[in-house]
Amino acid sequence: MNFAALPQVDVAAVPADGLVLDVREDDEWAAGHVEGALHIPMSDFVARFGEVTEAVADGRQAFVMCRVGGRSAQVTQYLVQQGIDAVNIDGGMLAWDGAGRPMVTESGSPAFVL
Repeated sequence: MNFAALPQVDVAAVPADGLVLDVREDDEWAAGHVEGALHIPMSDFVARFGEVTEAVADGRQAFVMCRVGGRSAQVTQYLVQQGIDAVNIDGGMLAWDGAGRPMVTESGSPAFVL
């Protein structure tokens, strides 16, 4: 079987106002995340799929994020199969943090990648 290459983007190419879809679990999200990201854990993804379709209804591209890129690659593939313009963020939150991109927490404590 021949699969199309998964669309991927480097963290530096994610626009500041881009729609980041974070598919990590709640404890990972709480430790640190991209401000303004849409958080839908992979384990809840199918049940909450409507939130994704609403977020991209205006034709926005979804930048899918997890810790290193494995879970987000699976979600990106699923979204693309559903006809949604989605790309996997190569290297995930570890690459985001490594590139010095800003992260926040709900609690106001210093953000880190769990």
